[in-house]
Parts: sequence; C-alpha cells; structure tokens
Amino acid sequence: MRFDQSFLDEIRARLPVSQVVSKRVKLKKQGREYIGLSPFKQEKTPSFTVNDQKGFYHCFASGEHGDIFKFLQVTEGLGFPESVELLAGEAGLDMPVQSPGEERREKTQDRLRDVMEAACLFFEASLKDVTGSNARDYLRERGVSAETQGAFRIGFGGADRHGLKEHLASKGFGAEEMAQAGVIISGEDIAVSYDRFRERLIFPIRDHRGRVIAFGGRALSSSVKAKYVNSPETPLFHKGHVLFNLGGARQVAYEREQIIIVEGYMDVIALAQAGFPNAVAPLGTALTDDQMKLLWRMVPEPVLCFDGDEAGRKAAYRAIDTALPMLEPGMSLKFAFMPSGQDPDDLIREQGAEAFRELIGKARPLAGVLWAREVESGDYTTPERRAALEDRLAGLLKQIGSKRVRRHYGDDIARRLKKLWDRGEAKPQPYRGKPGARQRQFDNRGMRGGFPNQRRQPWEYGGASESLKRSALVSGRAEVASREALIMHTLLNHPFLLEAYPEEIAGVSFLNARLAALRDDMLNLMSGDKPLDFEAFHTQLRVSESGAVVAQVERAITHKSDWFAEPGASNKDVETGWRQILALHRRSVELGRELEAAQQAFKEEATRSAEERLFDIRKQITDLEGMEASIEGYGEESDRPV
Repeated sequence: MRFDQSFLDEIRARLPVSQVVSKRVKLKKQGREYIGLSPFKQEKTPSFTVNDQKGFYHCFASGEHGDIFKFLQVTEGLGFPESVELLAGEAGLDMPVQSPGEERREKTQDRLRDVMEAACLFFEASLKDVTGSNARDYLRERGVSAETQGAFRIGFGGADRHGLKEHLASKGFGAEEMAQAGVIISGEDIAVSYDRFRERLIFPIRDHRGRVIAFGGRALSSSVKAKYVNSPETPLFHKGHVLFNLGGARQVAYEREQIIIVEGYMDVIALAQAGFPNAVAPLGTALTDDQMKLLWRMVPEPVLCFDGDEAGRKAAYRAIDTALPMLEPGMSLKFAFMPSGQDPDDLIREQGAEAFRELIGKARPLAGVLWAREVESGDYTTPERRAALEDRLAGLLKQIGSKRVRRHYGDDIARRLKKLWDRGEAKPQPYRGKPGARQRQFDNRGMRGGFPNQRRQPWEYGGASESLKRSALVSGRAEVASREALIMHTLLNHPFLLEAYPEEIAGVSFLNARLAALRDDMLNLMSGDKPLDFEAFHTQLRVSESGAVVAQVERAITHKSDWFAEPGASNKDVETGWRQILALHRRSVELGRELEAAQQAFKEEATRSAEERLFDIRKQITDLEGMEASIEGYGEESDRPV
C-alpha cells in the first residue's frame, strides 16, 4: 500500500522521535538533543542521539540513522506498512481510505482471519476434551507444559471428517471461505468437502502481530503417510514469507541480539520452554530469500541450528547457497550443528539448557562452513584436483553480490588455500652467502662439491640410509608423518586425553600446520564446562574446517598395530602408549631443531667439528627412527586390553 506524504508527515508531527525511541532506549536530555546507549551495539559511553526538531535519530557507534518508521523497522523487524499502521494507531489516526479494490481485498482478508481464529479456538478446545487424550499424552511425554501449550495455542484436530467444517458453519462461515482459508479440502472432483487437519496435533502459524494465518499438523500415528501437513498457500499465508514463532521471537531477538533457526515446530517450542524464546523455524522447506530478509531485519548474524547428520548438513549447505548472493557488510549467518541423532529437545533434556547455550555460543561463521563443504573428504594430491577446487571456489565468489564482501571472501579463501597447499612444509631457502664469496671446495671426507644455490638436505652430507632420506623430519614431504598421525589418531579415538591434559597437548609441536590447527579445534571443542561426548565431538569435527584433516589422518594410519590408539583400549593403556609416542615425538622435534642449527653452523664455517656435529645429530635421528620401528606393533603377540 502506498501512503500519501502528508499522512506520514502528520504521524511524524504527532509523535516526537524521542517518544517512540524512549520505549526502547533510556534517554537523557542534553541541550537540544537526547542521548543514550546505542540500541544497535553494546557500549558503555552513550553515542546514540535523538533530535526531535530535525526528526531523526543517529547512532555514532553503528552508523544507523533514520526517522520513527525506520526505527521500528530496524528494532522490531517490521515492514514499512506495518510500522506506519502501528504508529498511526499510537498517534490516534485512522489509516487512509483505500481504493475500492484494496478495500475489498482487506475485507476479504479480515474475514479469512476470523475463520482462522475460530478454527484455532476449535482446535484448542478439542485438545482439552475427551477426544484429545492421545495428543495430551504425547505433549506430556515431550515435556510440554500447560503454560507452553497455551502460549503457542497448540490444539488437536479430531477424527471427525466434518467436525471443524460443521463448527465453522454454525458460526456463520461459508464453505467457500473455509476452502479459501485452507481449513477444508474441496474441489470439482470432491463430492463432499472435508476437514484438512484430522487426528493431528495442531500448531497455529501466526504473523508478526500474532494473528493466526495458517496451521501445521503433526500426525500422532506412525501409520499416517505424511508426518506433517501445513496449510496451503492462501491470501493470508505464503509459506516462503513466514517463519514459525516470528512474532514471539522478534522482540527477544532484538534484546539479546540473537535469533536461532531450528528445523521444526517442536524444536521451537522446546527451546522457548527452556529459556530460548528467540527461536524460529521455516515451514517444512529450505530457507527462502524472503525468510533470510526477515531474519536480517532482526539481527545481523542469525544462528542456524541443524542436526549433525547428513540431512542437517545438506540443509545448512542449501542455506549457504541461498545467502551468498544476499550477503552485505555486517550481514551473514552462523551455524551450529547438533550431535548426531539428537534434536534441541533431546540435548536440553539430557544435559540441560546450558549445554544448548554453549553449543550456540560455539556457532561457526558462514565462511568456515562454506570452506568445510568444499574441501571435506577431498583428495587434492594432483594438480588437476587442486585446480578443480579453485574453480569451484571462484564460482562461489562470483555469486556474492556485494563487491566489498566478495573481496574479503576472496582474501579469506586465498589464505585458506595457501594453508591447504602448504600443509606446513618447510620449504628450501636459497643460500645467501656474502657477495663475491668464493665457493669452497672440500676433500673426500664426505663433502662433495661446493655449496649449491639451495640449502642441502641432510643426507647430502655423506651416505645416509634410505629410511633417513624418507624421514618426514628431514624430507619436508607433504604427507602427514606417521608419528604425528598416530598422536592425532589417539586423540581422536580417546578425547578424554584432551580434557585431562589440555596444556600438555597444546604445547605439542607439529611439523604439519594443518595438524596443529586440528589440535586447536579439538581442544576448543573440549574446553567447555560440559565437554562433548564422543559422538558430539566427532560430529562437530566433521562439519568444521578440520573435517578434511581428520580424513587425512585416518588415511595416514595404514595399519592397526599401535593398539593403544584404537577404540576399546583401556584409559590406562591409552595413556601409557600415548606418553611413549609423545616422548619420542618431542625428542624428534628437538633433534630437528638441532639439525637445522648444525646445518646453519656448517654453512657459516665448514670446520671438521661442525661436520662431526652434523653427522652425530643425523645418527641420533636414525637411532630414534630405529627405536620407533622396534616398538611398532608392541603388544601384537600379547592379549590386548579391552
């Protein structure tokens, strides 16, 4: 609806900006203006100003600026027509007369709202009478209190095919109105119309003002084909434009600066009862563009909370594809994944509301989940596969509409790709001797030829064994070293170590930077007041940026001889074996540092003592690898602990 400018000006004249804003912000008079703490950003020093003479507010902290209509749109998630209607009522003004067509349409919608309200009352009454006993039992089993049932106006559709239709007819509503509202099913091929919602728990779907516009019905019998049925598209209801509990969540979302999107009606209801009234749900479909816009009107980074299984990840990935073209500076999404096999209700029942709050607090940004989607379980050992990944990522970047956001995503992806390709390798550095320095020639004591342009590898200083040449410590190869893989494999299978020895594990040095990042992710997951259980721990890792690294670790474990690292070993045996391999690893890291220092010393001064030091360290590395080889498979011939 278009509004005449004089009508908008009359509302502005009757309602000073300070009057509207003061309902949300505590204001203090200062000269000709009012000041207060920003409603858009947390701060300790007031930076929010209101000027009634000029008719606007301005927030220096966030840059938000506007009039009374804009203020309601931003703080309450209203559209412009809704904000005009609300403020007109507050100003004591009647809405402007509409055209004949608009007036007829408004009257039709008012009539349909009356149908929906009457139907809702009927369903609520049915839940309370004798026919609703099974539905009440179901709600009791799910722990839904009577107070929560009333707040969400939950009802029940009985078994009678014509119960609602006859009730509405007795209230003066015609069959055409009922069909138009979507509460009965009719058509040319249907001789007698009948109720749409039968033998189902009923969830009213309401608009931002709390008016019933549709219903969702959940079957109580497993024999029913469709578990959930929603109202069809009607003049009141367009499912891609509405979110379940939007009206109830809007104000709390603004106050908490957080809105949570879950998958179903019961998830929303369970969360509201547990102290999270700022939860909403799409209506049986993937999030649409319009629903994204509704969410961003309330908070800049909504949190999408999905199941940790394959279906949940696919839902998250679809949301990413929807959001990418719409991203704007400061406007994005975050993702939290439930432990596999659990929904929010299960988690809250088993571990309490604080466990869910902690899960939401660890929600990951869109950029990280997008990266995980593209690289998880990927094999990038060939140039062609690496090129294909880069092409996919370039295509995704093109979808981002905002040039500024696209540029920052490009920078972020470039950093991640560099990290992925490098994998923490130590790259050879060119020799930079003094200008004009004469390359020294050495005799046949083991130093053949002169200094090359690049630093020599350790085995070039004499006849090293083939095993030493292959050593990850000195070869700089890209694969995960077997010792480092074994350490991570043990932590993955026995995360109690992360909880018991966090500082010690945090201090472990890894040659592979991706393993160090995986270690940090694992410690973060287990650092809460209530560490995750085994299943939840692995679910969160799978959907994190480190998901591909986990797969890389598992590929590096080519045998199962190190039994203490496998599932089923007792905690005592796990700790014994883990400490042994950790001690060897620490010694190898120390030798690696000593080797590097000895190489540098030999470069600077090629003396006999420097050469002997180099050979001594090389021998220690060989001995250490021999020690590891001797303990590999320890316990294979004995009974393994259970």
